Amino acid sequence: MTSPKIAQALSQLQAGGDAASHLETILSDLKTLSTPETISADLCAVADAILSPNAHLGVVAQRTLIERLVSAVRALEQPDLWIGVGEHILAVLSASASSASAGDPTTTTTSGTFLEQTVQLRELLADAHEANEDHILAARALSEIPLDSSSRRVTPEQRVAVWVRIVRNYLEVDDTTTAETYLNKLKNVIYQVSDPTLNLHFRLSQARIQDAKREFLAASQAYHDISLSAAVSEDERLHTLAMAVKCAILAPAGPLRSRALGRLFKDERAASLPEFGMLEKMLFDRLLAPAEVRKFAEGLAPHQLALTADGTTVLARAVVEHNLLGVSRLYSNIGFDDLGVLLGLDADKAEDTTAKMIEQGRLVGSIDQIDRVIWFEGGEASGEKGSGRAEVKVGREMRRWDANVQSLAEEVENVTNALQREFPEFVLENLVVG
Repeated sequence: MTSPKIAQALSQLQAGGDAASHLETILSDLKTLSTPETISADLCAVADAILSPNAHLGVVAQRTLIERLVSAVRALEQPDLWIGVGEHILAVLSASASSASAGDPTTTTTSGTFLEQTVQLRELLADAHEANEDHILAARALSEIPLDSSSRRVTPEQRVAVWVRIVRNYLEVDDTTTAETYLNKLKNVIYQVSDPTLNLHFRLSQARIQDAKREFLAASQAYHDISLSAAVSEDERLHTLAMAVKCAILAPAGPLRSRALGRLFKDERAASLPEFGMLEKMLFDRLLAPAEVRKFAEGLAPHQLALTADGTTVLARAVVEHNLLGVSRLYSNIGFDDLGVLLGLDADKAEDTTAKMIEQGRLVGSIDQIDRVIWFEGGEASGEKGSGRAEVKVGREMRRWDANVQSLAEEVENVTNALQREFPEFVLENLVVG
């Protein structure tokens, strides 16, 4: 309900005079004319008056007054009020545009008349929804900002600023699919933007999407690069470094992950992170204890603990694959059942995990399914699919036996030659030639 003072002031507007100046005065004296209980209704009434045909205001005056009205609304710093009044003004603008398009002779408002003012209102609504942590509604408000209208010039910086906010809002509710849609739009124009803050937000959004999509190696690299940026505060640099470490640990075990872990281990700041113990053990292929894994899991985001298609978490899979690499450093061969005990899996699952890592080139070895034994080869895996299996496997133990026998025969011959040089008579008398 409108306050009596506002109602009286607006009735005087209808009586005649300079309507624009009168409305300016109302907006300037809003705090004295209105009350906290009626402020929302009062602002809506003023908006109706500004856009009313009876006010006989020109388009330029209407634009100026709407901008003043939006500034007055924002100055009140009440998100719920911003939403109520902002949506009302947009509705009135839309109705005016519809009337104009239908040929109503009493109005001259068109859809492109108040583009700048519409943008301000959409941004006001987005700010309000973000303050209320309604990130979906904030993203929708921003997505309705006209960025491709021929009636309004939009710079690449302005376009990127809007899309970055949309991406960040969708990421807040883990809607990575929609966020990636807008990120792909950003990729087409970000190269035209030199603003370091916008570029930083773009890179951070890209890293977060890669993280959410479980592209952990790419996300780790992106987070680490951001952690080295001088444009980021010290606390944020350490936070992004910690995210880089977490993503590297969650990445599939193999040579690529080892390189990522090595790069992070060399960063002097990493030693101060709670995740450093896991980082060090992973880098040096040491077996991980369950207690260490549980402690590390406490610092992970929900999407990093989500179940995968096989019913396990990303962390559980990463730990199993890491411990399998650790086992390959300790044993030359191991049975399915014994490996399962070490990895905390059943024998069949241990065999499947090993076979997959060998096939993907992340572990060098072979599997004897008849004797149910896994043989580990020496050397580092290449990381290329199909390269984990040695070229020649059949008769390996026989070749090793032959090499040992040959070595022993050569040593016996060396001893015999030495005796013949030092004690020829003894050799002549005792050497038996078969």
